[in-house]
Amino acid sequence: MRVHGLDLDPQTRCAHWHSPRDIVAIRMKCCGLYYACKDCHDALAGHPPAPWPESAWHEKAVHCGICRREMTIRDYLNAPDACPNCGAAFNPNCHLHHHFYFAMPAKT
Repeated sequence: MRVHGLDLDPQTRCAHWHSPRDIVAIRMKCCGLYYACKDCHDALAGHPPAPWPESAWHEKAVHCGICRREMTIRDYLNAPDACPNCGAAFNPNCHLHHHFYFAMPAKT
């Protein structure tokens, strides 16, 4: 699977996000391509991102850069900041950017 981005390393870290835990790539709803981050998408895609609606969270659209496993959006969002397959730690602050990728339901 090909991940797009700027200055990518083999585990999908990019020029924007490159800590040891920045190992998640997301398949963008708008174009169906995997990008290391929204900023890489903005720089390379030529169109604005579109978030995945909750009705599509069963789709495999998240990639672990360590084990290379694709997971569903729901599995990723329910994971405790780690890959459910290999246990590699994900950046716990990624939730601050979820709204760029996933149409988050309104909290009531």
